[in-house]
Order: sequence, then structure tokens, then C-alpha cells
Amino acid sequence: MGRLFLGIDGGGSGARARLADRAGRPLGEGVGGPANIGNDPDGAVASFEAATCMALAAAGLAGCDRTDIVAVIGAAGAGNPEVAVRLAAAPFGFGALRVVTDAEIALEGAFAGGDGGILIVGTGSQAYGRIGERRVRVGGWGPALSDGGSGAVIGRRAARWALEAHEGLAGPSPMTVAIFDRLGGSTAALSAFGKSARSAEWAALAPLVFDHADAGDPVAGAIVAAATMEIVVLIGRLAAEGVERVALMGGLAASYRPRLAPHFAGLLIDPASDALDGALGLARKDARP
Repeated sequence: MGRLFLGIDGGGSGARARLADRAGRPLGEGVGGPANIGNDPDGAVASFEAATCMALAAAGLAGCDRTDIVAVIGAAGAGNPEVAVRLAAAPFGFGALRVVTDAEIALEGAFAGGDGGILIVGTGSQAYGRIGERRVRVGGWGPALSDGGSGAVIGRRAARWALEAHEGLAGPSPMTVAIFDRLGGSTAALSAFGKSARSAEWAALAPLVFDHADAGDPVAGAIVAAATMEIVVLIGRLAAEGVERVALMGGLAASYRPRLAPHFAGLLIDPASDALDGALGLARKDARP
């Protein structure tokens, strides 16, 4: 079979895996469930394994000897060294495995190993940059205290506004009605959702908020405007640290790009490739003699 390379990207919304050969040709891809190792280590391992199995099956290599595979996992939560070590010890069976943060593989993919910065904005958000040997990190500490502009933060704000609008504490709009109905159509149902929902479930509300904002909904517009300014501040911190180019990445990048362009003319660029290609690039570096 020869040496193969596997890149895996894991976050609150799910896990993705991409298998490639020595020449860099993609052989197969796979997906798995939520994979934040800081919040749910066992669930993340199961999601990474599911994505790996799917990628191998897509390549016609189900049940193969994994000792020929050099893998890199970029995972949300891997900034905690103890958590990263625990994930690296999971019984995946790879010949070699390195665990880094999801931001590290996204940065590697966006700039093909060069200097620059990224703003990952999806379920969570984080600004991350590289200037030579120096790394700059801002945000990414979870939606309770951080992650401005993220899908999870937007979803929570929208749900709270929907509840307050229903009770006459805030102004209603088509978006607040849509959110209230989507979460069960009653205060009891919305309260139950709020007590049990994970970040990915909150983030699933964000596209609806952006859609209503684009349609002129005033409440959705206010939520998106506030979130956009949070993203502006994150990118501004990278720029203040000397980062000269920033790529937007993640599930909400396309929604933010036109809103951010007036603030950062000449700074925002398109990423060279995605986080999975970044993970594969790191895996190939690890395999060099």
C-alpha cells in the first residue's frame, strides 16, 4: 500500500478526515460527529474514528493496516496539553500521530506554511497568527466567556431575544417568531432547549439569523451587526500584533466576508487551501527523514 497521510479536523460542529497518498493526491474523505476534545474527549475520539473509517472506506482501504498511515489531528480543545496528550494516546492504530489545535492546521492550510493570520468563525471563533516563530492567539475559549461573533454566541443571543420578545420584554420581529417556533413554540420548550443544548445546537440557529438580517429584519440585523463588530475586534488584534494578511475560515466565513471588507481593505485574503490540507501538509513534514 505504501505510506499514506491522513489529516483530521475536529470542532464543535463535527469531524472531517482526508486521506492522501505520498504525492498528495486525495484518496478519500470522511465525516463524524461533534469533536471538541476539551468538552467531550470520548465523543471526540469516536467522531475521529468514524471520520477515519469513512475516509478509508472511500479509498477502498477499509480494514487496512493503519501502521502505514502518518496522521495529524487538529482539534478544538487541543490547546490544553494534557487533553492533547490523551488524544494522542487513543488507540487509532496509526503509524505516527501528532495532535495540534484546529487553528494550527487551518493556519498551515491558509498560508501553505508561511506567515499570516486566520479568523476561524463557525461554532466557535478564534483569531490565530504566525509571525516567524511567534504565535498570536486571541479568543477561542468557549462561548460562555469568549468566541465573539461565533455561531454559538449568535444562536444564544437570538434565542434569548426570541424569549424576551414572546414575553413582551423586547421588540418582536419575524426572526424572533421563527426562532421561537423552531425551538418548540413554547416558553417551556425553549427553556428546556437552553438547559441542554450544546454549542453546535446553538450555532445551528446562526444561518437563520443571517438570512433574516439579509432580508431586513431589524432584530436579526442588530444581532449580526454586534457579532460583526466582535469579529472586527478579533482581526484588529491580529493586525496590531503585526499580522499583515488574514484569511477568514469556517462555516460562517462567507456570511462575514462582505460585512468585513469595508473595515479591512487589503488585509483580508482567500486561504490557499483548507484546514484538512494543512493537516496533511504537517503530516508530510512529520514523515520526512
